[in-house]
Amino acid sequence: MAARTEEIIAYLDELLGVRGFPDMGPNGLQVPGSPTVTTVVTGVSGQLELFERAVELGAQLVIVHHGILWDFEPRRIGAAQAKRLKTLLANDVALAGYHLPLDAHPEVGNNALIAAGLGADVVEPAFDHKGRTIGVIAHFDDNGGDGIPASELFARVATLTDRDPLVFDAGPAFVRRLGIVSGSAANDLATAIDLGLDAFMTGEPKEHVMAQARENFIHFIAAGHYATETFGIRRIGELVAERFGVAHHFVDLPNPV
Repeated sequence: MAARTEEIIAYLDELLGVRGFPDMGPNGLQVPGSPTVTTVVTGVSGQLELFERAVELGAQLVIVHHGILWDFEPRRIGAAQAKRLKTLLANDVALAGYHLPLDAHPEVGNNALIAAGLGADVVEPAFDHKGRTIGVIAHFDDNGGDGIPASELFARVATLTDRDPLVFDAGPAFVRRLGIVSGSAANDLATAIDLGLDAFMTGEPKEHVMAQARENFIHFIAAGHYATETFGIRRIGELVAERFGVAHHFVDLPNPV
């Protein structure tokens, strides 16, 4: 069954509330392509390998979390970007990207899905970026309200992300409240400390967080930028497939970062 590309994009734009959402690049359609879609490919980051795989799979639309247009990059097309664009345009494949709105969504967002995957009993929005809340606090009510053992939390993170996280085991024996901001949010450890949380989880670490965690008696978990951001993009691909009757393939291109 074929669906119109513009209808899929309009659905995702509305679902994720992209209008007016402050970000580091455009959300929504980034490269036009075929007006109709029978196959959608999703992936974490826009890159040549993903686009080549999409062509092999016969996709007309690629949806990613990290697009190929960023405010912090030069306003020119270099050789690598040209190869990406050539692959998309020559094969009539459209590209859409959804960044911070996909982190922030309370149901299909990376952070909400991580909290659910870790078995949180309550999920509370937290951690602001330019006036918009993008992260969550996961509450664990196990053991009569004492929370879960920190070692159990670390094990759950490893199982959920299919990799061993970097852990600074510096907090309490039991974790009741865990802050979660996927991707690159090590600086939000300071907010987690101000909120009195027991642990904070993101994707990438920074050099200063080891001492910061130890001196403030809070666990810090870096579970991988890529690994913490597979959840939302995979889920919206599934939703598009269900709603529009198209085929969907999540292309996993693991990144150790």
